[in-house]
Amino acid sequence: MPCEDCMERDNKSTDATMEFFLLGFSDLLRLRVLLFLVLFVVHLVTLAGNVMIFMAVVMEPSRPPMLFFLCQLAVIELCYTLVIVPKALLSLIVVDGSTISFIGCAAQMHFYVSLGGAECFLLVAMSYDRYVAICWPLQYVAVMSEEFCLRLAVACCLGGFAVGLGLTVAVFRLPFCQSHRINHFFCDVPAVLYLACTQSYRLELPLLAACVLLLLLPFFLILTSYVCIAAALLHVTSSVGRGKAFSTCISHLAVSLLHYGCATFMYIRPKSSYIPARDKMVSLVYTNITPLLYPLIYSLRNKEIRGALRKMLRRQKIAQLN
Repeated sequence: MPCEDCMERDNKSTDATMEFFLLGFSDLLRLRVLLFLVLFVVHLVTLAGNVMIFMAVVMEPSRPPMLFFLCQLAVIELCYTLVIVPKALLSLIVVDGSTISFIGCAAQMHFYVSLGGAECFLLVAMSYDRYVAICWPLQYVAVMSEEFCLRLAVACCLGGFAVGLGLTVAVFRLPFCQSHRINHFFCDVPAVLYLACTQSYRLELPLLAACVLLLLLPFFLILTSYVCIAAALLHVTSSVGRGKAFSTCISHLAVSLLHYGCATFMYIRPKSSYIPARDKMVSLVYTNITPLLYPLIYSLRNKEIRGALRKMLRRQKIAQLN
């Protein structure tokens, strides 16, 4: 049943002039300065880390498929943080919260879901790359050609865009109550759904469908890839060879578990279990800390990216000396 104070949407809809009010961190007045400094430093480090990975890969004359996918992942993370973090920092500056237009809120949700979805699909592509490299090493160059990798990259972006657009349209077609106060620092899907003036479980179907397409199905494919990789490694007699093969997968596996674990906790659950204060803090970690960890994990565990970074720094030193 729709609530009594629902805003009607007739042919003269007020969607264009409607505004949402982001409460942000108005309930954490004493920690506002500390949170701002921490988020600002984390944001700068995240941007610097992903820019370094992007520049190192771009400057590399020969780019194997994994480096190509890492470059795309760095670009996605850059855009992802720029969509969310500036608004979060603004919410810490403005004491009483900040407003965002209906169109702005929808655009932010669309880009957030699209970029997150592209990352989910990209992690599947990276797991397929590891599967071919370990299970079919002789066919690796032929299968993972430059043209095929480019098609995978485009498909990941288009898939994320399509799912993000469908979910955003489904969410913002719902009737909203007169209270447009979002207890969050950005237009997250559960936070906006929480304002919907209906108790029907049908409003959760678009989110459930998006979770299946972006979380459950990709994670199942990644899990299948690693099961096949583990089965192939059982036939490797050399412990050194087995260790080298596993070391090429550990960084991707760590990022996948971190990404899907946090996303599953946030989105695969009913609306009734949504607790604004708790979910806001979980989103804070998910949207700020995990993008910081990704470049750290790959730069520490991936030999190819470490080599590319060393070459880039060496070129900079030579340029400075000259």
